[in-house]
This record gives sequence, C-alpha cells and structure tokens, in this order.
Amino acid sequence: LGPRYEVGESSSAIAARPTGGLRADYGFVATMDREIMRDPEREDRRAHAYTRHLMETEGRMSREAWVRSTDASDLVRGEVMSLRTTVLSQMTEIRELHATDRKRQTVISELLRTDHRRSTEITELRTAL
Repeated sequence: LGPRYEVGESSSAIAARPTGGLRADYGFVATMDREIMRDPEREDRRAHAYTRHLMETEGRMSREAWVRSTDASDLVRGEVMSLRTTVLSQMTEIRELHATDRKRQTVISELLRTDHRRSTEITELRTAL
C-alpha cells in the first residue's frame, strides 16, 4: 500500500495499519489542502465572483448616476421654463410701461405747448394794456 503501512498475513485493507501507531498522516492532508488551494478552477471561481461583484456594483452605480442626471436635467428644464415665463411676463410689462410712458410724454408735450400759448397770450395782453 504505501511505505508507512505494513501488511499482515492478510492482504485486505482491514489488515493494513499505520507503522507509527495510531498517529494520523497529516502530511497527506496538508498536501491535498495545498493542491485544492492551487486548483485553477477554484481560483477562476473566485476571480469570476469578484468580477461579477465589480460588474454588479458598476451597473448599480451607473443606474444611480443616470437617475441623478435625469432628475437634475428635469429640474433644470423646469427652472428654464419658469425663467422663460418670467422673462416673457417682464417683456410684456416693459412694453406696457413704454406705451404708458409715450402717452404721458404726449400729454406733457401738449401741456407744455398749451402753457406756452397761454404765457404768450398773457404777455400780449399785458403789452396791450
């Protein structure tokens, strides 16, 4: 069987016993553990799991970034629409103020002409007296 086993008169597995008594052969177990640890398939599974974790994290973060950017875009779009409404309202108000100002300027001009005529008439009447 192996160098550490003695085979008695019977060649069956039951008759095989360790030469050093009941001591376990830990060297064999350690060798098997090392081989399992060096198993490329095991390393591949670990690398695959890590890669999957990275991809899932990247996907989640990408989705979150997309949602944030969409939300920010919607917010900005709403603010732009609000500002456009405000500007249009102010432009209308400015036009109305210009129209009112032109009317007042016309009234002031007419009042100044009327005042000038009356002043001229008063001067003429004083001169005539």
